[in-house]
Amino acid sequence: MPRAPWSSSNVPDGKTPPHDEERRLRELGYRPVLARRMGGFGNFAISFSVISILSGCMTLYGFGLNTGGPAVMLWGWAGVGLFVLFIGMALAEVTSAYPTSGALYYMADRLGGRRWGWYTGWLNLLGLLGAIAGIDYGAALFTGAFLNLKWGFTPTPGSTMLIFCAILLLHAVLNLFGVRLVSLLNSASVWWHLAGVALIVAVLAIVPDHHQSVSFVFTKFNNDTGWSNPLYVAAIGLLLAQYTFCGYDASAHLSEETSNASVSAARGIVRSIWVSWLAGFVLLAGLTFSIQNYAGTQNSPTGVPPAQILLDSLGTGGAEVLLLVVIVAQLFCGNAEVAAASRMVFAFSRDNALPGSALWRKVSSRTQTPVPAVWLAVVVACVLALPSLYSTTAYGAVTAINVIGITPAYAIPVLLRLRAGDRFQRGPWHLGRWSRPVGWVAVVWVAFVTVLFCLPQSSPITVDSMNYAVIALAAVLILASVWWYVARRTYGTPDTSAYGSDWEQAEIAEGIV
Repeated sequence: MPRAPWSSSNVPDGKTPPHDEERRLRELGYRPVLARRMGGFGNFAISFSVISILSGCMTLYGFGLNTGGPAVMLWGWAGVGLFVLFIGMALAEVTSAYPTSGALYYMADRLGGRRWGWYTGWLNLLGLLGAIAGIDYGAALFTGAFLNLKWGFTPTPGSTMLIFCAILLLHAVLNLFGVRLVSLLNSASVWWHLAGVALIVAVLAIVPDHHQSVSFVFTKFNNDTGWSNPLYVAAIGLLLAQYTFCGYDASAHLSEETSNASVSAARGIVRSIWVSWLAGFVLLAGLTFSIQNYAGTQNSPTGVPPAQILLDSLGTGGAEVLLLVVIVAQLFCGNAEVAAASRMVFAFSRDNALPGSALWRKVSSRTQTPVPAVWLAVVVACVLALPSLYSTTAYGAVTAINVIGITPAYAIPVLLRLRAGDRFQRGPWHLGRWSRPVGWVAVVWVAFVTVLFCLPQSSPITVDSMNYAVIALAAVLILASVWWYVARRTYGTPDTSAYGSDWEQAEIAEGIV
C-alpha cells in the first residue's frame, strides 16, 4: 500500500527527521545520488559565504561613493537589507516545500508549469554563472591591488585575467573533493568574514588620528553620476546593497546534500541575510568613518577605493594585512558560488534542459559530486569574463548578468506560490498568516529593483558608461526562448504521481535511474 505523501500536516511539531529527506526527495521525483553530509550550519554558511559582505561591499564601495555617497550607502543598506529579508523569508517558505538542487526552477515548474520553470531556470543559471565570474574577477582585481602595494606590481587586463583563471582553477579543484570539504570551507568562511569585519572596523577605529563626523557618515550626499536629479541618483545608489545581497539561494541548491533540508535550507536562507545585513552595516560604517580624502579615495591609483582607505589610514603594512583578509574572504565566496552553480547545472541537466545534459548530470561514484557540472560552471564563468581583456566596462556587464538573472528568479516562485493560494502544500518551515503580506512585499520590491538594474547609471550615456543589464536580460531571455524550441520535447521535471509502493519502477520509467 502506498505511503501517505509528505506534508507539514504529518510532520510532528513541524520537525522533519533527517532520514525523511530521502523519502521527500523521491516524492519530488528524484533518486538520491548526492551525499547528504552538510549540516544546518554548513547550509547557512554557503549562502552567507556567497553573499560575502567582504566581497560585495568592498568591490562596489567605489560605486557607492559616486552614486549618493555615504548617506545613500548607509541608509540604503539598512532599507534594502530589510526588503531582501522579506524576499528571503518568502523564498525560504517555498524552499521548505521543495528542497531540491534545482531550487527556483523546480519550484516554478511545480507551481506554474513547464514554461515558468524553464525561464526561471535559465535566469537562475546565467545569474549563478555570472556571479562566479563577477566574484572571482573581483578577487583578481583585489589581488592585483595587493601585489601593487607589496611588490609594485602594475595590474594590466592580461595579468588580471591570468590571476582570475588561476582562482577559477583553484575553486574547481576544491569543489571536486566533495561536499564535506565545501561545507568545512564555508563554515570557516563564516568565522573568517565575521572576524575579518571585526578586525577591519576595530583597527580603523583605533589607529587613524582622524575620523569623519557622524554627520558626514550619515548625511553627506555625493553625486558624481552626471545626473542632476538627487532622487534618481539615490535610487541608483541602492544598487550597492542590492548587488551584494545576491546568492542566498545557494542554501536551496545544496538542499539535496543537507540533513533535515526542509528546515535547514529555509533557515539557512533567512539567517544568511540577517547576519550579512548587520555585519555589512558595521563594515560600511567603519570604512566610511575612516575616509581621509574623499576624492583621493574615489580615484585611488590602486583601482580599489577600500584599499586606498586602508592605505591612508594605516600605512602600507596595515593595508596589506587587511587587504589580504579581504582577498581570502573573496576566495571563500567564489568557492561557495561554484558549489551552488554546479548543483544548478547538475539539476537542470537532470531534467534535460541543457545541451549535453547526459554529460553534465553525471556524478562521481567516489565523492558523490557532479564533477562535469563543476568544470562547466568554471569554464563558462571564464568565457563570460573574457571581454574584460578589451573593455573596462566588461566587469560591470558581468555583474549585470549576475543580478539581472538571479533577482527576478527569486520572485517568480514566490509570485506563483501566492497565485496558487491554498493549493500550495507548505513545508515544515512556513510563515503562517504572514505568508501573503511578506510574499507581496517581496514581489513588489523585486519588480522595483529590476527596473533600477536596467536604468542608466551615469550621464552622458556612452559605450563605456552604458548599463548593459538590459542587454544581459534580453540575451538570457532570447537564449532561453530559442533553446526551448529545441529541448521542449525532452525537458521536464519528473511525474510525481507514481510515488508509492512501485516507486523504483516509476523511476525507471521516468529515466531517473
